[in-house]
Amino acid sequence: MAKKKILTEDQLIDFYMDYVLEHSQQPKTVYAFAKVNNFDEQKFYEFFASFQALEAHIFKAFFQNTLTVLHASESYETFDSRSKLLSFYFTFFENLTANRSYVMFALNQHQNKLKNLKCLVKLRQEFIHYISTLNIELLETKQQNIDKFQEKGLQESAWIQLLVTMKFWMEDDSKGFEKTDIFIEKSINTSFEFLDVAPLKSLFDLGKFLFKEKMQMQ
Repeated sequence: MAKKKILTEDQLIDFYMDYVLEHSQQPKTVYAFAKVNNFDEQKFYEFFASFQALEAHIFKAFFQNTLTVLHASESYETFDSRSKLLSFYFTFFENLTANRSYVMFALNQHQNKLKNLKCLVKLRQEFIHYISTLNIELLETKQQNIDKFQEKGLQESAWIQLLVTMKFWMEDDSKGFEKTDIFIEKSINTSFEFLDVAPLKSLFDLGKFLFKEKMQMQ
């Protein structure tokens, strides 16, 4: 049988996901994987350096597909940061649910839980960048080091929150994963209430005003 002359990234992803779901394990070698799917081994390396790199790209693809859906909606661009993040969560987890069998395999294939997280490295990069684009309001101190520390802390805490939500979803046995939907809404809303800087800004401004008045009176 003639080997496939044209191979796309999406085809490789489909081949890989099908293989691991049918065999409950990674292919032993790239050569064996290529042979099963009738393409030359070297074609694989035109896209990915290893199966681990391919796995990381799959979760990045879930993220990118989510953004594609969101940006296709005109109303999404009018949302505030809280509504945008909620929309992201609901759409992203719809993507995960559509591929639940693969996600469960990928995040449970190793006994070492930290090793399982390696496949999320590109997702983490994309998600942290996405958080930075939402312009979530933080208390501005006018001190560069502190403001950068706050921004970094926001990004890291947002990533941890996504991981916690993924774990909740993986363990959710409710119909249609309705408990996950409730968890998403409550956790995002709680996070934004915690980050609400309006009262802090008022207090900060009051402090500056009182200090200024005191200096003028002396």
